[in-house]
Amino acid sequence: MDVSLALVIAVVVVALVFDYTNGFHDAANAIATSVSTRALTPRIALAMAAIMNFIGAFLGTEVADTIGSIIAGGVEGEGAHGLTVVLGALAGAIVWNLITWYFGLPSSSSHALIGGLVGAGVASSSAVKWDALIDKVLIPMVVSPLIGFGGAFMLMIAILWTFRHSSPWRVGRGFRFAQTISAAGMALGHGLQDAQKTMGVIFLALLASGHYSKDDGIPLWVKISAATAISLGTYSGGWRIMRTLGRRIIDLDPARGFASETVASIVLYVMAMGLGAPVSTTHTITSSVMGAGATKRFSAVRWGVARSIIVAWIVTIPAAALVAAIVYWICALFLP
Repeated sequence: MDVSLALVIAVVVVALVFDYTNGFHDAANAIATSVSTRALTPRIALAMAAIMNFIGAFLGTEVADTIGSIIAGGVEGEGAHGLTVVLGALAGAIVWNLITWYFGLPSSSSHALIGGLVGAGVASSSAVKWDALIDKVLIPMVVSPLIGFGGAFMLMIAILWTFRHSSPWRVGRGFRFAQTISAAGMALGHGLQDAQKTMGVIFLALLASGHYSKDDGIPLWVKISAATAISLGTYSGGWRIMRTLGRRIIDLDPARGFASETVASIVLYVMAMGLGAPVSTTHTITSSVMGAGATKRFSAVRWGVARSIIVAWIVTIPAAALVAAIVYWICALFLP
């Protein structure tokens, strides 16, 4: 087996491991609010999220195309060198995912992957497409949480006004049922966004090895593998982060949980299918939880926890980039 083929296999395996860690790291994004309000039991919520993640992975390839294009010009047809760049990017993302998972911080797997790609690309002197990075990643990264916060705040205000004369018990029961639908929508959006990111990385490796060209499109086996890995990861759970999103930021009620999930899922669909932007499901749902929670009163949101999360957001891309660069430099020592 030659070096290039061995590296292709290694990259595909590591990419699927990343996809799996993405599933258990971000499973909480779709179901934490439903579990915390007791709209769904944890096991039922995880099973539903895993199924919807799998389905969502097949709804498009726009996000995968964006991920695959960030450094595609620098690795396409480059063989072992290009594959080492992709391997370094994945290593950076996985290490950061595990660190933030251990501390229970809902940081972004998406931006860890972006940081990894940029770090490995810069370290290898590959051509990073900075214009695509700014337009498709950095701007949506800032805009999507703002939309999530503002949209959830306004939707919750509308809900409070609409049901202002209704029985709180009856409203709560109704929104517990509605949360089943909104949580399913959020899980579908997670699959649509995050499984595609792994597809993009695997396709990038196939481009680097010369096994495929851009005109071939993403192979079906790549889609099925990515969808399966993220679904299995989701079903394994993300209990540490679930506690942060569901309880530590604010004590949610069913109506606020519904508002958070509905707005966050809409943002994910629009960004993925309309713009091909790989936004963070974590950023989007967390900001939506804050927005819906702030309608109680701004002091109801535990801003100290929110501050820690925001710091993790800011640090994610450079931290993952640094790890990816170090891994690339180490691997490059063994290249012929």
